[in-house]
Amino acid sequence: MATNKYNTVIVGGGIAGLTAAVYLARAGQKTMLIERNPDFGGLVSTFKRDGYQFEAGVRALESAGIIIPMLEELGINLEFARSKVSVGVEDKVLSIDNMASIDQYRDMLVSIYPESADELDTFLKMVLKVMKHLEVLYGIENPAFKDLKKETKYIFTKLLPWLPKFIFTVGKINRLNYPIEEYLEKTIKNRSLRDIISQHFFKGTPTFFALSYFSLYLDYFYPKGGVGKLADAVIDKYLEYGGELKPKTTALEVNATEQYVIDHTGTKYQYDNLIWAADLKTFYNVTDVSKLAPKTQTKFNTKKAEILKANGSESVFSLYLEVDKPLSYFRDISNGHFFYTPLKEGLGELHKSKLNHILENWEAITKEEALIWLDQYLTYNTYEISIPGLKDESLVPPNKSGLIVSFIIEFELFKKIKDNDWYDEFRSTIENKMIDVLSNSIYPNLKEDIDNHFSFTPISYKSRVASTDGAIVGWTMAESIPVRNHIQDSAKSVLTPIHNIFQAGQWAYSPAGVPMSILTGKLAADKIVK
Repeated sequence: MATNKYNTVIVGGGIAGLTAAVYLARAGQKTMLIERNPDFGGLVSTFKRDGYQFEAGVRALESAGIIIPMLEELGINLEFARSKVSVGVEDKVLSIDNMASIDQYRDMLVSIYPESADELDTFLKMVLKVMKHLEVLYGIENPAFKDLKKETKYIFTKLLPWLPKFIFTVGKINRLNYPIEEYLEKTIKNRSLRDIISQHFFKGTPTFFALSYFSLYLDYFYPKGGVGKLADAVIDKYLEYGGELKPKTTALEVNATEQYVIDHTGTKYQYDNLIWAADLKTFYNVTDVSKLAPKTQTKFNTKKAEILKANGSESVFSLYLEVDKPLSYFRDISNGHFFYTPLKEGLGELHKSKLNHILENWEAITKEEALIWLDQYLTYNTYEISIPGLKDESLVPPNKSGLIVSFIIEFELFKKIKDNDWYDEFRSTIENKMIDVLSNSIYPNLKEDIDNHFSFTPISYKSRVASTDGAIVGWTMAESIPVRNHIQDSAKSVLTPIHNIFQAGQWAYSPAGVPMSILTGKLAADKIVK
């Protein structure tokens, strides 16, 4: 058995693992980054097909006081375009351009739900408060990406004046750490309006996080060449620092006592420190702690039980369209990042009690019943539509357009469908229904101009990134969360029960997007370097 010795081994080559690896290599550590896929980046990746470039995961980025400072600190230069957002209901579409767009958003919703005008004013007043909280939260470059021993000017002119405001704001934020559904039920009577506001969020999304979306819309940006350029740039910098990469490599065993990882080829990687930036259930299943101190074993096994019983968040279904229409056609309708709801009625109980009934009574549910539910679900849902060519025209062939159309859905449903051997039929039915919905609403007769289409299902996402339940933002927020989920605890989110093993990425903090994945990668590296 071949053995290699490293200061730090990182398992998981998504953006969290890449961030941890590049900072450790920069600090002079001998590092190895192991990734099960042939490519690195995880959900921060762009792929090519038929002359089109599409995102495999996230459609755009927001800095959140983290991404831009990280790139600046590493000396990475990327060209960015603003990824402008539009929101639409039925035939009404609004471009989110600046703070004034909030009033326009209010007017658009009042025109659809006139009886809810006063409630909308109350709701949007809270949105404005949250936006002010975010101005504080992300008001300075995150100190994790500053050398505080050298940055005295930053400390005295920015950090110290900011800290009291930050502490005060965190208290405000924590008071909004309950599900958005609860907040909306207290604030807005009209069920359809509540759905239109919330149904593109994952179940149980904290109220603060949900209400912050308007600010995030104004912060979205897009790397020229695709979101994957961010991961590519970090990889290049990591290699420049002398780091080692091992793609197409699966970690099968972690021996926490003798401090090594064994991969699927039998290669052994001896480590001083380990960062696990992959699925946490896998970590707790493959790690042997049998010879560690009894107290550490107890802590590990207690956390293991908590992790293994937890569920991942909902997943998504993504439809990719190659369209024989020029970008100008789509530019006249919306921006390149578009949240669209074809009908004002909303999902009602289709995403909650009705879906739960289907899942809980699966053996008694007929295929016809499941397909009737599916047809209704796709008719009333909200879709996130990304049009890469509207952000960078080089990503599509001349006079063509590529679209990525996604909606939130439970992994468990697709698993049951697959177990019943009608996965391909179900997938095809979804694709065709989505095309019909768009052709009969915002993009008349779109169906006639589609040259090709394909899709990623929750099963696809699980296969690609090996995540629990095909989740894309970590743990479900509809249940007790087994990891840190308060902003003031983010530094502790990277700790595990084993002193020299750290965790990072979407599983280390909930809810976790790209900025938090990057931050936890950096924090894990800092724990080792310091």
